[in-house]
Amino acid sequence: MRLLADTHAVLWFLQGDRRLSAPAARAMEDAGNTIHVSTASVWEMAIKVSLRKLTLSYSLEEDLPRILSENDLDVLPVAIEHAARVHSLPFHHRDPFDRLLVAQAFCERLDIISLDPTFVAYGLKTIW
Repeated sequence: MRLLADTHAVLWFLQGDRRLSAPAARAMEDAGNTIHVSTASVWEMAIKVSLRKLTLSYSLEEDLPRILSENDLDVLPVAIEHAARVHSLPFHHRDPFDRLLVAQAFCERLDIISLDPTFVAYGLKTIW
């Protein structure tokens, strides 16, 4: 499967946090799956770190690329078609980061690993 991990799923997976559900953890650990991490999620992390709403034990700039690679997580850049697709989405969600993840999932035909039930309202398959 090709999957897009929501920001909290990435953070919890990398931290070994027990809040990550067993099905989500299995999906992220399955070598047969391709797990994508959006640059929008990194942007969201950076904003939360700068606002002191998130504390990490590693540097986003210096360590995160290596950590993602070591965990077989592929970076999904935000492309023009992803950003443009946001305009046609219904407003099931007002969070700009999540709306961009929805657009990326549609454009790239990805299912989403997320606790957030709002993704289902868009007609996306979620794993949690």
